[in-house]
Amino acid sequence: MIEISTLPHEPGCYLFRDARGGILYVGKAKDLKKRVSSYFRKRDPDAKTRMLVETADTLDYIVTGNEVEALILENSLIKKHQPRFNIDLKDSKAYAYIQLTDEPFPAIRIARNPAGPGTFFGPFVSAAERDYIRDVVKRTFFLRTCKKIRKRGCLRYHIHTCSAPCREAISRESYADLVRNATFVLRGKTGELLGNLKKEMAERAKEKDFEGALLIRDQIRALEHLSSRQDIARRKEGDEDIINYHVMQGTVHLMLFNVYRGTLGNKNEFSFDYHPDFFEEFLVQYYSDNPIPQEIILPEPVGEPVSEFLSIAKGKQVTVTVPRIGAKKRLLDLIAKNIETIHYAGQVRVLELQEALGLDSPPEVIECFDISHLSGSSVVGSMVRFRNGRPEKKNYRRFRIRTVEGIDDPRAIGEVVRRRYTRLMKEGSPLPDLIVVDGGKTQLAAALMVLREIGAGIPVIALAKREEQVYIPGRTTPLPLSKKEQGSLYLQEIRNEAHRFAIAYHHLLRKKELIA
Repeated sequence: MIEISTLPHEPGCYLFRDARGGILYVGKAKDLKKRVSSYFRKRDPDAKTRMLVETADTLDYIVTGNEVEALILENSLIKKHQPRFNIDLKDSKAYAYIQLTDEPFPAIRIARNPAGPGTFFGPFVSAAERDYIRDVVKRTFFLRTCKKIRKRGCLRYHIHTCSAPCREAISRESYADLVRNATFVLRGKTGELLGNLKKEMAERAKEKDFEGALLIRDQIRALEHLSSRQDIARRKEGDEDIINYHVMQGTVHLMLFNVYRGTLGNKNEFSFDYHPDFFEEFLVQYYSDNPIPQEIILPEPVGEPVSEFLSIAKGKQVTVTVPRIGAKKRLLDLIAKNIETIHYAGQVRVLELQEALGLDSPPEVIECFDISHLSGSSVVGSMVRFRNGRPEKKNYRRFRIRTVEGIDDPRAIGEVVRRRYTRLMKEGSPLPDLIVVDGGKTQLAAALMVLREIGAGIPVIALAKREEQVYIPGRTTPLPLSKKEQGSLYLQEIRNEAHRFAIAYHHLLRKKELIA
């Protein structure tokens, strides 16, 4: 039983436990009694809070000296017990890292997991950008890539793209200098390194070491090109983290940009269940395990204890900024746009299509059919499925036409529609919200007739290829829908994917027939 009356008006941490004593949730509070009481006074709590209150059986608490101590204790308890109602900071995507191994002559590699010996840089959102940076660094500083140093030189030694410690062509101290320069680049400190290299190039030229000066010149050119690819408009001395988020349907989608001296280093994405204190909890959890920059740019203010915690953890003052105008506000807006593009663009397309077609509910699940053949031979059908604006490839299906001879696309459409939905209804599987068939009025009529015969009340439309005209049942003329509207563009994307999938299957069957 949860007894609130005995709770003190003191700062501290509270722990909701289940009937077995397991910890469900750890929270911190400036006033324990007021904070815990709020869980039971809410008239319309969110789903997660309601479930927590219904599941909790007992409550423990720990009094602390102040809010900062409560934050630190809360973070420690969360990491130790990993309660299921607290947020789980797992990155939404697994990005790769660049690794410099921990060896006398370190190698540069791609690492999927930043664990084990060595130094890791990243994660990199773009695989192409990651590979480009890795290749520039290894070519510029002649770092080895082999898993094990062998006595015999490899191909990179013979084409002079490796400093070849395997052939003792470089000393350990000289190789360490190359690794140190590579570290500068991978940490985003290219400008500082360029200044040092230019001084060294001038000194070597003065000493008439022209070969060494040319080598450094090539390094400078490569690094300048790399810097121009990574550069963003602003330049400043300190590092920054920019954080923004969006909450939809009980889920927080949060994105964090790491900016190193004005250069965008990488992006992290997190998704977790919403609860009222999620943002401060995220900041404490994340920065207890990750480097804290000089400035953190946020969309909203945080409490003084969180700011104090960040400064204590870093060992010096951390600036927390909530911009309203200017370049920093534009960066926050950029993150918001990224979140919208990644998580909500599909929902926007679905809603626009619903409005364009006049549907009663959003067509979240759409299945589209297409027919492919060569002069009436090897006739095949395809079905692709899109869910919330994105292709769901695991639910693509392909059909060999059984009942139709020659060129008769409407009858072929009727066959695949019948086979598909007779099976779904027999299995009791969910039906789609909308069916799209490739073609015009005749293909639409064939699909509609089959759906009526089998008793499947699914909205169906047809999309004609040439003018991208949309036909719906009960209307002899196409809808007045511009082919450049978002709803029409979404339909075209779905139809094109069905066409691609059908042609791929048709080519496969033709190939088998030719081989036979």
